[in-house]
Amino acid sequence: MAGTDTVQIGIGKSARRAYGFDDISVVPSRRTRDPEDVSIAWEIDAYRFELPFVASAMDGVVSPEIAIRLGQLGGLGVLNLEGLWTRYDDPEPLLREISELPEDRATARMQEIYAKPIEADLITARVKQIRDAGVTVAASLTPQRTVQFAQTVLDSGVDLFVIQGTVVSAEHVSSRSEPLNLKRFIADLDVPVLVGGCATYMSALHLMRTGAAGILVGVGPGQANTTRGVLGIGVPMATSIADAAGARRDYLDESGGRYVHVIADGGMRTGGDVAKAIACGADAVMMGSPLARATDAPGRGWHWGHGSYHPELPRGTRVRVDPVGTLEEVLLGPARTDEGTTNLMGGLRRAMAMTGYSSIKEFQKVEVMVAPAVTTEGKSLQRAQGVGMGAG
Repeated sequence: MAGTDTVQIGIGKSARRAYGFDDISVVPSRRTRDPEDVSIAWEIDAYRFELPFVASAMDGVVSPEIAIRLGQLGGLGVLNLEGLWTRYDDPEPLLREISELPEDRATARMQEIYAKPIEADLITARVKQIRDAGVTVAASLTPQRTVQFAQTVLDSGVDLFVIQGTVVSAEHVSSRSEPLNLKRFIADLDVPVLVGGCATYMSALHLMRTGAAGILVGVGPGQANTTRGVLGIGVPMATSIADAAGARRDYLDESGGRYVHVIADGGMRTGGDVAKAIACGADAVMMGSPLARATDAPGRGWHWGHGSYHPELPRGTRVRVDPVGTLEEVLLGPARTDEGTTNLMGGLRRAMAMTGYSSIKEFQKVEVMVAPAVTTEGKSLQRAQGVGMGAG
């Protein structure tokens, strides 16, 4: 791609330089505005959300009750349809057991717990529970399970169908079985589909061509994810999002005006990270560990993902997360911490106000600088004392 920053790894290999959130900074402009005059609302297909926030489909983050509460607060919770809520009538004892497992037993025992088959009746019951509360229903399956359970999910009344894996491509090749044809599958559905993850311009563009309403951008940045260590695969998030935003722009022209939403998935911890994700071109963010830190999260102070219990090659781990406040305080405040991990949406709103922008679409145009010193410059005392921007 023209204009990319490349470096030589050695005589036989060159590489693009990529940037994470800590490498960049949002730049103030000549204009500011009142935070009350800023809208952070987000619309996708027929659905409007007052918060550009999607909660990750992880058992320690989203239960049916949390999905309902998130919807009431203005966000969207995605229920993991391959998790404990669709394998067990009452998953609470299992959640408690996972939170109490010793470190040397956690992975093996979680593999045993998640080996129980998924029950179609439980998929129907969980989706109905959320739908009956009057909020938008989003639920997630991996590509491997999508064909098996898709009709059950659709019949249960889901509003947004999420197809999610570590890496999801529009062109999966298999000599053993017929792979999921995303383009054909999505074309046959009457509900909008979000699909991912992806991390590059070309993979994002190909996923957009499948007819997806939105794509999930991010491979391996999450707190509980070990993909980058186990497989060596991943792209820093600022570059991933900006590349996907470039694909969205080009696909908009190619398709004659079809807009595909870019959802930044993972790697964000603070309101400042959320602001940087939007500044790089995201329409909304998907987060897991920040919500796992809510006192009412189902994980009871622990966080894990899909890869944590893979039966052959786990690509995730169970991590301890210190509670910082209720779900509402984490999202909307008031903040009880000073490092940006609570009132995430308030942080985004004020970042937009301080740079003079009044909507998500406008804020995507804000100037961004490569600034690797932005998190450390002048912060020696905070770092030495482990407080503020030196915490975590």
